[in-house]
Amino acid sequence: MKAIRYIIAVIIGYAAFVISALLLFKFSGIKPHDDPTLSVMLLTIVFGLVFSFLGGVLAQLISNAGNLWPNYILATILAGFATFSMLQSSGNHYSQIAAIFLFSQASLVGGWVLVRRKIEP
Repeated sequence: MKAIRYIIAVIIGYAAFVISALLLFKFSGIKPHDDPTLSVMLLTIVFGLVFSFLGGVLAQLISNAGNLWPNYILATILAGFATFSMLQSSGNHYSQIAAIFLFSQASLVGGWVLVRRKIEP
């Protein structure tokens, strides 16, 4: 039962990140593989950081693990899919690079914040 809960937690955490990114690109008109302006790059990175952090929080809340294993899995999936996307697509790869080096880490921080709050008296 614990494994199923972890799997669901990771799927929902990942979905929160992916759906937010799809909505950002769709409604803002940003093309993710075009050469971005600095403001587009910053907006995309800040948005990705916020929603990957929230994905990490969701994964931790749903799994109720008390440890970072669901977040490690989530971070690995985020970085893995970003790497795959980067290798399979052409154009600018700033968003995939940010996902590999920033967003995956933000999902760990999201989980860490909750785990730390549970441990502190």
